[in-house]
Amino acid sequence: MRERWPKLRGQLWFWVLVAIAAGIVFGLVSPTEAEKAKWLADAFIQLITTITGPVIFVTVVIGIASIGNLTRAGGLALRALGYFFGMTVVALGLGLLVGNLVAPGSGFDGNVSDAAREQAKEAIGEAGNDSGLTSFIQDDLLPDSPFGPFVENEILRVLILAILVAAAISGLAAPVRERVLAGFQTASQIIFGVIRLIMWAAPIGAFGGMAYTVAKFGSGALADLGMLALTFWGTCAFFVFVVLGVVARVAGFSVLRVIRLIRDELLIIVGTSSSETVLPRLLAKLEAAGASRQTVGVTIPTGYSFNLDGTCIYLTLGALFIVQASGQDMALGEQVAMAGLMVLTSKGAAGITGAGLVTLTASLQAFGGEFFSAESIAVGIALVVGIDRIMSEGRALTNAIGNSVATLALAKWNGELDERRLQEVLRRPELVDEAVERATRGEGAEDEREGRFERDKEIVIAH
Repeated sequence: MRERWPKLRGQLWFWVLVAIAAGIVFGLVSPTEAEKAKWLADAFIQLITTITGPVIFVTVVIGIASIGNLTRAGGLALRALGYFFGMTVVALGLGLLVGNLVAPGSGFDGNVSDAAREQAKEAIGEAGNDSGLTSFIQDDLLPDSPFGPFVENEILRVLILAILVAAAISGLAAPVRERVLAGFQTASQIIFGVIRLIMWAAPIGAFGGMAYTVAKFGSGALADLGMLALTFWGTCAFFVFVVLGVVARVAGFSVLRVIRLIRDELLIIVGTSSSETVLPRLLAKLEAAGASRQTVGVTIPTGYSFNLDGTCIYLTLGALFIVQASGQDMALGEQVAMAGLMVLTSKGAAGITGAGLVTLTASLQAFGGEFFSAESIAVGIALVVGIDRIMSEGRALTNAIGNSVATLALAKWNGELDERRLQEVLRRPELVDEAVERATRGEGAEDEREGRFERDKEIVIAH
């Protein structure tokens, strides 16, 4: 045991786990003071979101421009979007199916607090500017300045800018392109070095987030979350272990081993309730696990807006809960029409805390009709607000696992996966941790630039 302690002490996941446990105890013992600890989680998320835009930009630029063939890059993006569309339909359909079978809102009898009503008004206000596909393209997709997307941390717009820059670099002569890419690779090393420093603050953020959650909702947040929250978590578990399990098995790996591989990131998500906090580490870790830089650079950033499986389950299940809680029945055809609309409205919901609630509100407003008048939406959202923090963790965990499986599966099907390396990493996840640490220190970058990257060696990654 004494021999294992120094090694355990150096693992990030261990300290995150300790912080989560400490946060739970603090929230139960001193709820008044623990509620004030939320700023710790918010501060950590703020630090991560500061670096998220640059991470996505340099990763996508390097990933696409290093291909040197826009046709190949476009084919990879189209296959990724096709996969995302299929998973979106499955997740939305699963939410509808479970919502009808379990009917978590039937016989609901609860009062809406004034605080919940105020939070619902905020969500409605944030969603009120959404006016459909045109608004999505202009306000969420296309950049309005070269630096605005980075300032506002708008992932989709950063992604579009990165694709345009990568396309321009791809059109340069080979010697010039290599020099430009070398500059981006150097910038990538610096950015990932910053991330390495920030991530050691993850236990502090996890402590604050968990202390706040337990203090706000009491011990019920751990034992009795309510029928809707339990149904949602159960549905997410089914999606991960059955649906994604089948996808992983077809691609030749185990979803359970993938979960073990990204355990550090999942524990951080549990503490912060945000999948955005682990985006930079997922980029590095999945490349270290054997997926090509091109596949990782395209799939992960795109998936954070187009492959939010947990959010999709939440949307249909939450909408049905609101309908059932109001004592109404929605015909199957209307449910399908609503899910069809949510295929669009679910896109662009960033993986940050609270985004799912705003997206649900916007979806209900867009669908409208007799089921979702302004008053019923206000009351329904106010009901969901009470347990949204608990459900937000389930959304974020499912989103992160879904994008990790998608990256490895697409890499396999595109012939961009080192399967021998992946299997070794899945057996010994600590190899990837070592590789990511080396990457953030910049070790090995020169070899890759000179084309001497030895794929048969023990895990080596360069940025």
